[in-house]
Order: sequence, then C-alpha cells, then structure tokens
Amino acid sequence: MSARLLAGKHVWSIVLAGGEGERLKSFVLRWLGRHQPKQYCTFVGNRSMFQHTVDRAIRIASPERTVVVAAHQHQRYTRAQLLGRSIHKVIHQPINRDTAAGIFLPLSYVRARDPQAIVVIQPSDHFIYPEPRFLTTVQHTLASAETMPTRLLLLGVQPDRLETEYGWIQPGASLNGSSGYPVHGVSSFLEKPGPAQADVALRSGGLWNTLILTATVEALWQAGWGCFPDMMRHFEELMHGWDAKDESALLEGRYRFMPRYNFSSDLLQQLSDRVAVMELTGVLWSDWGKPERIAETIRRIGKTPAFPLHCLDQPFIPYPVPRTANQVLAFT
Repeated sequence: MSARLLAGKHVWSIVLAGGEGERLKSFVLRWLGRHQPKQYCTFVGNRSMFQHTVDRAIRIASPERTVVVAAHQHQRYTRAQLLGRSIHKVIHQPINRDTAAGIFLPLSYVRARDPQAIVVIQPSDHFIYPEPRFLTTVQHTLASAETMPTRLLLLGVQPDRLETEYGWIQPGASLNGSSGYPVHGVSSFLEKPGPAQADVALRSGGLWNTLILTATVEALWQAGWGCFPDMMRHFEELMHGWDAKDESALLEGRYRFMPRYNFSSDLLQQLSDRVAVMELTGVLWSDWGKPERIAETIRRIGKTPAFPLHCLDQPFIPYPVPRTANQVLAFT
C-alpha cells in the first residue's frame, strides 16, 4: 500500500470530531479522573481514535485536502493531537446543531474551494482494523462515486450479533460496482431498532451503517437543499466568508439561527433512492460506544488496553494468543 491512497486532485477528506462521548463519560471519568470525549482518548496503542482517523484521512486525500470539524470547546484537544499533522483546515463549531450541520459545515468549505470535489466523510470515534483493507475499500467507493455521481455511497458492515444501538441498512437492487466490491441500492434504513426489528434486519441480510460516506459535493449539496433548505441558506452564505478576517464572527452569527437536523433521519432516510451501499468486508468495525465493546474489540485483536482494567464494568478476559503472526496485525 502506497503512502497515499489516491492522488486525484478532486478527492477530499472530512473528519467529524464534534461529539461529546456522553455514553462513555463514566468510564473515562474512572480512568482519567476527568471527562474527555472518546475520540481524543487512546484506548490501545499510542494514538487516539481521532489521530487514527486523521491519519487515514490524509492517506485517502492529502493533508492539503483534509478538513476537520470539531467542537469549539475541544480546541485544546485538536491542537495538541494535530501537532505534526499539517491538516489544511480545522473548523470549530460554535454550537452543536446535530449531525447535519456538522457535515454541511465542512462541506461548505470544500465546495467553496473545489465544486467538483468527491469527499470521504469519516466519524472520528469509530474503531477500524486493519486499516489497509479499509483504505482499499474506500478506493473502490471513490471509483464508484465517479461512475455514479448522483449517489451517496455508504459503507455497511455484516453484523455478527443482534444490535439495537446501531443504524441498519437494508440493501436493495444491485448497481454498478467493481469486481469484488459490489454496490447496491438501499431499500430502507432502520435507526436504533427494537429487538424484534433488529432480529428481522439480521435475518434478512441487513448491514450495520458505519456512516462512512463517499459522495460528490454536488450530490450532497442538492440532497441538503431537498431536505432542509432553511439550513442550507446559512451554509450558502458561509461559502463566501471562508478564510476571511471575520470568518469566526460570520460563523458564530450563522450558528445563532442554525436549525437542528439529523443527517441520518432527516436526509438519508428521506432520500433512500439516492443512497447506495458497499459492504466493508475483512475489517473489524465498532463504534466503541460502550466500555464492553472496547474490551471485546481489544480482546479480538490480542492487544493490551492502555487503560487500567479495573475501570471496566466487566472483567477483561484475553482472547487466546493467535497461532500465526498474520492473524493479528500490529495496531499502534
């Protein structure tokens, strides 16, 4: 795998780092003695989840075409953890206005700089392993986005259990895709279902929604206008003020009136006929929303946690040591 995944001049990366990590708050408090959003925590190895995501992002595009969006109150974390990583643009949201604004804010910056861009959007609080396989799959999503420029292409993961806290995607008809990386339409979305609904989704071939998205800027922009024009008017105005002296004041002014929309329920579910899905295979993915998920994942990769085991609600029981070296790759 080369140091740079794709060098296409219109490929951009967006890293979403605006979450507060509320579900892990008590666990992190036991560990660190203070609250720290999970994306800025190093649970294993020597890089935080945020740093892992940024490092993937700059291999997908380049540091010059990578945009990070984070919360205003987290500036101390982003500045410290981006040292040595020359990211082109870091945007700090004045206020959390839910996930749609969190995505369209950096998207407005990319569109102002490169209207022909294809973006890969990654949440920064998900665990992905091994990364080379993930990056190969992303390369195929970029190729598919070029051939299907009006589609929003999500990565889905084959479930290994009944899960009520993830979003589910029900794949639809087969679309164009490369060999070994098929693309399907989406027949429906299911957001955090009850046990009975999750069981039906599991039995019918549903996939977990990673919310890792590849799309052209234009397709996303048109989708936004179709779903929440009142929000999009603010981002149209912001496009003309990026990197100006009064950028911060303009941003704060627009966010005073920014409406709240959820990207999954208010856009993806409303426009499922414009969404496609590619399955992410051979990759261990988890949103690490619970301490037990973190412990389970670390056990599976055969690594030692970076946190004291007494912080867990449940005992940490290591998996058997792999018999061959290629069963577990290095995770640092």
